[in-house]
Amino acid sequence: MSDVTSVSVQSAETPALAPSASQTTPPQAEAAEKSPYLVVPSVPVIEGGQGVRFDFNDGARVMVPDIAPEIGQWHVRLSDYSTGNILFDARLKGGMVASTKKFFVPFLIDVWLEKPDGAREDVLHHELFLKEKPVLVQLPVGTLGDTLAWLPAVLRLARESGAKVTCSVADVILPLVKDANPEITLVGHDEAKADKDFTAGFYAGYNIGLFFTDAEFTRQPTDFRHVGLHRTAAYILGVNPWDDSPPPITIQDGDTPPIEGPYVVIATQASTQCKYWNNPAGWQEVIAFLKASGYRVICIDQKTFHGTGYVYNHIPHGAEDETGNRPLAERARWLKHASFFIGLSSGLAWLAHAAGTPVVMISGFTHPDNEFATPYRIINWHTCNSCWNDPQHQFDHQDFFWCPRHKGTDRQFECTRLITGTQVIHTLKRLIHDKGLPLKEAAA
Repeated sequence: MSDVTSVSVQSAETPALAPSASQTTPPQAEAAEKSPYLVVPSVPVIEGGQGVRFDFNDGARVMVPDIAPEIGQWHVRLSDYSTGNILFDARLKGGMVASTKKFFVPFLIDVWLEKPDGAREDVLHHELFLKEKPVLVQLPVGTLGDTLAWLPAVLRLARESGAKVTCSVADVILPLVKDANPEITLVGHDEAKADKDFTAGFYAGYNIGLFFTDAEFTRQPTDFRHVGLHRTAAYILGVNPWDDSPPPITIQDGDTPPIEGPYVVIATQASTQCKYWNNPAGWQEVIAFLKASGYRVICIDQKTFHGTGYVYNHIPHGAEDETGNRPLAERARWLKHASFFIGLSSGLAWLAHAAGTPVVMISGFTHPDNEFATPYRIINWHTCNSCWNDPQHQFDHQDFFWCPRHKGTDRQFECTRLITGTQVIHTLKRLIHDKGLPLKEAAA
């Protein structure tokens, strides 16, 4: 089985265990043009002796200097020391070897010199060991939900391995998480991009993302659609995926509520129509129930309306408008003191989770495993559902009306259209009972 993506070398033989290896353009050249991730140094960072260099930035990388035939030839072997599998084994005259797998693998690198008389001179024997090593994890997107979903896995990597972890995040999210997570170094994208040598000193580096077309599993050990948004980061980093704990966040003025009295926060907007709660009367019925129960209803979406073409979704009637381009910490303050949050599979649901607020999540296009566990997750199993987590259907970011199974039919968006106000209110009553919250007799 091959684990080598490129062998940019003068090869002494065709690698027996690496039939896919080939002479290629250095991957860094293509990455600079296409990748959302900062490019790693073209030359491996660590000196291994006799001109051999290696690191674990974007997979295991080994560079051996050109060598004259009368001196001998290099022998390079990559293994997984936890499984005992040999992933690559070949003789080289010189050049670079890079592993196919770019996620965390407990690599073992062996390099030795085979002399013309058959003698072997060991040059490098190195097991990947992250403790006290500088490690870079890149979160390339600016979306709130993805970042809050992935950051806990980065924190676990630092705790479980003892590595000195640096993590790049969107600048708009940085104030929310930087001071709250001193065990890692959090850096904004702008600062990282401005430093041409930012990636130069890391022993290892890992890129987190949703790799839709990674059919060969080079960037992720398993399809993210099978394991969920947050767990894919844990699998990529080789840490415990079964921990749904949110990351610590900084909430300015978090000790005092923004208003007096009990209130519920809602968020109704989304980036694409399949994420909305598409039941026409749903929000109206829920807001009426909440008000009758004695709660104010606060909407903290960024926009009062959103859509495209001939379809626009507006803030529900009866909700108090606290929308706008406001700091995330302000939204977190609203969430922290709310009795609970009602929303979609969206970034504000992940922010509510981080703020410690009970989350009622309404989503049909994602399977419940896609998000953090909440006993108040709402899905209608009588309808079409979970298309996002079906690898047969790749999400189209350019299609606002993406509905891969039923677009253009009367079943389009039935996954949430058939989630009724009655179903949501039933869940709200259970939450109110579970948490011992007030409920006026009229609503009960």
